[in-house]
Amino acid sequence: MNRSLSSRSRRFTVLVAVTASTVLALAGCSSNSGGKKSEESAGGVSAGKATTPRMTIAMITHAVPGDTFWDTIRKGAQAAAAKDNIKLIYSSDPNGGNQANLVQNAIDQKVDGIAVTLAKPDAMKETVAKAMRAGIPVVGFNSGVDDWQKQGLLQYFGQDETVAGEAVGKKLSSLGAKKVACVIQEQGQVALEARCAGVKKGFSGTTENLFVNGADMPSVQSTITAKLKQDPSIDYVVTLAAPVALTATQAVSDGGSRAKVATFDLNKELVKAIQDGSIQFAVDQQPYLQGYLAVDSLWLYKNNGNYSGGGVAPVLTGPAFVDKSNVAAVATFAAKGTR
Repeated sequence: MNRSLSSRSRRFTVLVAVTASTVLALAGCSSNSGGKKSEESAGGVSAGKATTPRMTIAMITHAVPGDTFWDTIRKGAQAAAAKDNIKLIYSSDPNGGNQANLVQNAIDQKVDGIAVTLAKPDAMKETVAKAMRAGIPVVGFNSGVDDWQKQGLLQYFGQDETVAGEAVGKKLSSLGAKKVACVIQEQGQVALEARCAGVKKGFSGTTENLFVNGADMPSVQSTITAKLKQDPSIDYVVTLAAPVALTATQAVSDGGSRAKVATFDLNKELVKAIQDGSIQFAVDQQPYLQGYLAVDSLWLYKNNGNYSGGGVAPVLTGPAFVDKSNVAAVATFAAKGTR
């Protein structure tokens, strides 16, 4: 988030997101081209379809293959695309240079809009600027809350990762934690590093970052296991993705540790783990909403000149804590793959 925002602006921005999510609950089906198949893939969510001229929008993310978090973002994007009469072209690559090449491909295809994540903002800067010089509107989501305005993007949808991390740190302090290992599954990814920096800032105990390869879960498990064996004083493992959290629970068992696990982000398996107590809590940034708003905002900009957040403030979709006290409220949606 832009640090110059007042608390009043922050509350307004959150209100924008909440209001938008309320409206969105009434709308959407999902696929690249609409129809019955799209309704099924959106988990039964359906609504009317826009009669505005067909648009083509490219969504380009830094997703790591196999991370189900991105399936949820894509479902939200597909739901908005189906509703808005949009052809959605989705592509991803965790490598910053390769992701920039995907943006170039979208420029070459002369798409009507681009929704992009800025996990590696320096790698994306030149190509994103090229898209805008070509007259293609670009919005950001999920990663890049500190860089979207610097790069001239129209709008941004996501959570402030530093604020989210601080909230986790404070919660861990309230739970009596003393030492935390914060597991980063992709070194150099600004949003992930901001989360752990936020945890450290908000936590009254000590923290240590542990870097793992999120594309290799057996390696993640062995690395966390080794760390817990080496340092039995670690009483909480904080992970930054649902699949890593689920792997961490096994690592805790393998390491003979008493450490508890908390995480950022949800999927249906993680919801079950919160219900059975193997994971203490998760921070939900509402990825479905991020994908939906990113695509829908480009339709609104094209057809009505709208800027969510006034074009000067991000639209916040998180953070919100999910634990045993409220997990039942999101379990049904998580089972559909939309939370």
